[in-house]
Amino acid sequence: MLDQFINLFVGDVWWNIMIRICSSYLLAWLFHRLGRRMAHRMLLPSRFSPLASRHRPERQATLQGLIDSTISIAAFATATLVTVGQFVSPEAMIWIVGLFSVGFGLGARPLISDFLAGVSILFEDTFAVGEKVEILGIEGFIETVGLRTTQLRAPTGELFIVPNGEVRVVRNFSRGRFSTANIKLNIAAADLAKALPFLDALGKEAVTLLPNLLEPWQLVSESGEMGQQTELTLVTKARFGRAAEMRMRLLTLVQERLAEAGIALVPRE
Repeated sequence: MLDQFINLFVGDVWWNIMIRICSSYLLAWLFHRLGRRMAHRMLLPSRFSPLASRHRPERQATLQGLIDSTISIAAFATATLVTVGQFVSPEAMIWIVGLFSVGFGLGARPLISDFLAGVSILFEDTFAVGEKVEILGIEGFIETVGLRTTQLRAPTGELFIVPNGEVRVVRNFSRGRFSTANIKLNIAAADLAKALPFLDALGKEAVTLLPNLLEPWQLVSESGEMGQQTELTLVTKARFGRAAEMRMRLLTLVQERLAEAGIALVPRE
């Protein structure tokens, strides 16, 4: 009996088991190391790759991280199953996997929720690496989007790690059709009748003078008050991300044209 026990652990059987285990984890490590390259290859535009598409660079980086993580998890999970299979029978393996799945499902519901939410975020393209967003009241730039967590870098430098299961409402500053570049003018009541048609005509002309202006502005009075002066707001739509630049150009254009027309701007009280 003792000889059989020694032969089991020093004989060919033991070495075969060790070789299989080491080979399994070596292959898993190789897949882990090559995961990013494989993900990049899968995302290259090609008619033979169903995952390939012409996404923007941020979207490509996000999907590449997802595929890389999936490859690594699948590789090491397979290696672990192969290792356990060396010591138990297939029937026992089925029971072990089943009991582990039940226990894992009951004890790790928040973790499973994070993973499912992460898959939804990644495939629905809610946000991508490099975009400026606000999540749970935290504003910052997305650094990493994983299956379980999202890393958010605040403008002050802190790194927030947000579980994907807690991401409910996202404010994405990096996507939009236009940006508003409204400006306010104080017009004397005596010049109001002359200023309104002049500003309407200037708004149509400004579209040709300023390429980043999407459409003629709208004149509104937010306060609706009349007096010696009236505050007017030029509601403008600029190309997305060009609001700050457009606001300076609008101020310069409107001020010059009003001065040429003899319409003075009244300082705010």
